[in-house]
Amino acid sequence: MIVVLQSITLAAALAVGQTQDAAPANPAGGGQPGNAPRERTPVQPGGATMTAPPPPQEAESSGAENAPADAEITPALEEAVRRGFEYLRRQQKPDGSFGEGRYGEHIGVSSLCGIAYMADGNVPGRGDFADCVQKTLDFVLAHASETGLLVSDETHGPMYGHGFATLFLGEIYGMNNQDDRVRDALVRAVQLIVASQNDEGGWRYNPVPADADVSVTICQIMGLRSARNAGIKVPKSTIDDAVKYVRECQNPDGGFRYMRDSGGSLWPRTAAGVASLYYAGVYEDESIARGLEYLRKNAFPRGGAPGGPMGAGFMQPHYFYGHYYAVQAMYLAGGEHWRTWWPAIRDELIARQNPDGSWSDAQSGNAYGTAMALIVLQMPKRYLPIFQR
Repeated sequence: MIVVLQSITLAAALAVGQTQDAAPANPAGGGQPGNAPRERTPVQPGGATMTAPPPPQEAESSGAENAPADAEITPALEEAVRRGFEYLRRQQKPDGSFGEGRYGEHIGVSSLCGIAYMADGNVPGRGDFADCVQKTLDFVLAHASETGLLVSDETHGPMYGHGFATLFLGEIYGMNNQDDRVRDALVRAVQLIVASQNDEGGWRYNPVPADADVSVTICQIMGLRSARNAGIKVPKSTIDDAVKYVRECQNPDGGFRYMRDSGGSLWPRTAAGVASLYYAGVYEDESIARGLEYLRKNAFPRGGAPGGPMGAGFMQPHYFYGHYYAVQAMYLAGGEHWRTWWPAIRDELIARQNPDGSWSDAQSGNAYGTAMALIVLQMPKRYLPIFQR
């Protein structure tokens, strides 16, 4: 009973809230860091009267992949990443897992930590933290079931962890396709996702085609995109139905609701909704334009100015979840979206790093918060295949 209750809490937390008024208590390659000088609109310093920058006129057709902002990677960023890596190395358990408390040895949190290391080019057998990635991979593969489900404990709603673990395996296989164990586990994981899609086009907590919510659905879309990038077959109809579902979850204000039929907008799941459309292959669409504008108005980071307020919802539930997806959306949008958003979220995260190298997340633990922050901070390194169009 305790395991079930804790799992329900994690699922509800990662769902990023079902109403606008009450958030749940707990959330759960290129390789060339382009830093060519490029003019960008300066971000104002933090302050009580600061507002988001004016809306960009349009997104660049290729995103930020080949159009870097000015001075994307700074010495302060590199130092913050190094300290974050060392913190995670100290937290990794002998079995390769990460997590603490009720989220100890969680396959989703562990996979995100592995992805954070891979964002710096670390893979099994290569890189200063290759051993950390290898141990994470061994942990994930040890919990790959014959049914295809990737799960490390008796969770009530395992599809969040399954989605993140599928993404991790897809990135591993996309960067090194020589390990048949990875391919076999990835193929089965994809087949389970495809078989679990419901009639609306979405997914929910359990691997059965019942109801759906936008948060779990987005997690599966990213796993499918990563697998497809790595050469694994994904039915076009599965993606098409998922895109239809995500679009039907958008509100008139441009934000996204939790489920298709009702609910208010919140910026974390809006960021996830916009990113998922990009990953499904939708690059120029009114839904994306409205979602980006909603994020600009409701979630723009405030940078790291001393004494200034932090960005939308800092240290509140879903901050890291939201910015994990928001930075991807702005990177894929490119242009002024990226040039204004990136330095603000970069400086905000650097300013909030703890002395031990971690980032605090009171709901899902510091391993989760640190992994998410490190993935965000390393977007300009352009190593991970998932971040390419």
